Amino acid sequence: MIVPDSGHLALVLLLAAGIDIIFGEPPAAVHPVVWIGKLINLLKNAAPKTHRKFYGVIMALCCVFFAALLGYSVLYIAALPGIPGILALFIEAYFLKATFAINCLLSPAREIYKHLEENRLEKVRELLPIYVSRNTSKLTKTQMSSAVIESVSENYVDGILSPIFYYALFGEFGLVAAYVFKAISTLDSMVGYKTEPYKELGYFSAKSDDVLNWIPARISVIFILVAALIVALLPKKQGKINPFNSIRSAMEDGMKTPSPNSGYPMAATAGALGVKLEKPNTYVLGASYPPTEIKDIKRVSQLIAIASGFSLAAFTAVIQIAGVYLYP
Repeated sequence: MIVPDSGHLALVLLLAAGIDIIFGEPPAAVHPVVWIGKLINLLKNAAPKTHRKFYGVIMALCCVFFAALLGYSVLYIAALPGIPGILALFIEAYFLKATFAINCLLSPAREIYKHLEENRLEKVRELLPIYVSRNTSKLTKTQMSSAVIESVSENYVDGILSPIFYYALFGEFGLVAAYVFKAISTLDSMVGYKTEPYKELGYFSAKSDDVLNWIPARISVIFILVAALIVALLPKKQGKINPFNSIRSAMEDGMKTPSPNSGYPMAATAGALGVKLEKPNTYVLGASYPPTEIKDIKRVSQLIAIASGFSLAAFTAVIQIAGVYLYP
């Protein structure tokens, strides 16, 4: 197997981002993360009624092995002598794109914004479960707006930043690392709950997800700060932006959520936008700011879109700089 150089790795990342932005998600039948999800579902349904925590560890390791094998197989096939270079790029980019979803994160937010503007609250209640697991039946417009903003900022880490981070970190095996992360992330979303019947079954998956997102969640504050600085320079801003308040809010409120990670991007976003984010009976971030409004959904979409673009640019540069030392 031929070891790719840093230029190849960086190009794969940029091409993957282009595929994501232009085409969005591939059909379920050819979506690698859907394949991982089907394996999780199969193993979840076969879980015994006893020793569920141990079975959860085995289940997670099986899914991680499958994902790693999938990533390695793609690299192996793309490096075969008979595969043209341009085709190899597209093969790797397609599979890397499946590990992150910029378009998929922001598109539903735009749709929910439109329905809220038109006061179609029942339609919003139908769409909100895309983002949040809370009961949406009695949420006010303010709480609906807050829920979308919380989820967009939180999922920026899990759905965009972390896969890119691990791709850049592991160099020639970056695709394998991105798939290992995605397996853990998908496990967490499917079984990583603190309530039955998943409390023990998903314990290992949830803790693994916490570990893998620990660094990306904290560096997300830097990317959100930079994004806020860029927004502040735009001639047509959606509203007042407070770049350096993102750091202050992250430091003050980053650990106020049940998750050790989700509070950092959410608090940074609350500070940057100057809004209060609240999950009833659970947490309040940016308590000194006014409650969210519908227009703040557009503002968070702009902020996270720019943060995502800057993340891609930054890690492309990291890959290139690392290549100077790793591939002289």
